[in-house]
Amino acid sequence: MVKVRMNVQTAYHGQLFRAGKVYEVDEDTAKRWFASKLAEAVEEE
Repeated sequence: MVKVRMNVQTAYHGQLFRAGKVYEVDEDTAKRWFASKLAEAVEEE
């Protein structure tokens, strides 16, 4: 699982993901979202 910060609002598996919030998604989905600029990676602390 990868933490991402959303750049846009979208629905994902029946949940509403809002822009600016951090969510955890699977790696394949995260890679697609990074490529299309829907989300950005969040650095783990």
